[in-house]
Parts: sequence; structure tokens; C-alpha cells
Amino acid sequence: MTRYSGRSWRALRPHGATAAREPPRARPAALRLVAGDCRVLGLDPGSQRTGYGIIDCRARAEHHVASGCIDVAGLDMVLRLQRIYAGVAALVAEHRPDMVAIERVFVHRNPDSALKLGQARGVALCAAASSGASVHEYAPRAIKMAVTGYGAAAKPQVAQMVRTLLLLEARPAADAADALAVALCHAQTRRLGGLDAADVA
Repeated sequence: MTRYSGRSWRALRPHGATAAREPPRARPAALRLVAGDCRVLGLDPGSQRTGYGIIDCRARAEHHVASGCIDVAGLDMVLRLQRIYAGVAALVAEHRPDMVAIERVFVHRNPDSALKLGQARGVALCAAASSGASVHEYAPRAIKMAVTGYGAAAKPQVAQMVRTLLLLEARPAADAADALAVALCHAQTRRLGGLDAADVA
């Protein structure tokens, strides 16, 4: 049986390995983008009320910037669409979001309501993307899961978790809370994407 000196096994290096440690690889550009700070505009479109929520995404937490509702109830449908477009465009011009997150449209039992919702969503998307911000869509269940941990959470639960996560003094109104929840969902997805990219890199 072959014997080795006391130091030989300690000096063994795998094939191709060097004694000096390799310098860390540069972060991929995609990871730098995911991991960096950014501003997200969340939208909860509706034919009568369109909620909006703007947050700043930092390394470990999100911070509330602005939130509210574009109320167009009671107006003619064409005028509603004009007001929604103008309202979202004004938000984009003022706050300059890097990314836009919007709730994915669901199949409504009432075809007329579904059509109106789709129209409102379309003009909101056009206005939101007018500055070149990337647009991301999320299903309602995914948004609730991201914010509350339960995909069938009720609106008051979502609003309360939004208040807790963003350290708000009061629980936001339903439409604003839903829009902030969309923005938080994107922030969480973005952060998890950065972790996945770090594991691969």
C-alpha cells in the first residue's frame, strides 16, 4: 500500500485549481439592475376609481411616497377614460417611476363590466408607460399572497398589511391600498429575483 508523507495530502489541489483564490466575478448587469434602488408605481385600475400607490424600493425595505385614487365615477365613459389617462400621466410626470406594476385583468361575469375595466386598464397602461418605464402584471391572488401570505385575503386584511409593511400612520383607503399592494408585490418579486440571480452568479 502506498504511503504518503504527512504534508502531501494537505498540499493536494484538485485538477486545474490554483493556490491563489480567484478574484470575485463582476456582478451581471441584470443583477445590478434588480438589486438597485428604484421607484415603483402600482396601479389598481377601475372604470370608476383607479387606485395608485408609489413606493421607493431600497435594499431591505420599501418606503411610501404617495398614494390615492383617481375618481371618475358618474362621468360619461369617454370622459372617464380621458381623466384616467390624464391622472396617471400626471403621476408619471411628477414622480418619474422606474417600473410600473398593474393588476392583471380577471374574467368578469358581466361582459359589459369586463369591457369597461379593460378600457380603463388600457388607458392607464398607456399613460404609465409613456415615460419608458417597464410594465409588470400580477394576478390578484399573487398580489394577496405576496402581501398577506394568503391568496384569498379580504380587502381589509390587505389594507392592514400594507399599513404595517410601509409603516403608515393610518390604514389607506381600499383603492389606494390595493395599488400599494401591487407595488409591494412587484418589490418582493424583484427582490427574490435578485436573490436567485445572486445564487446563479
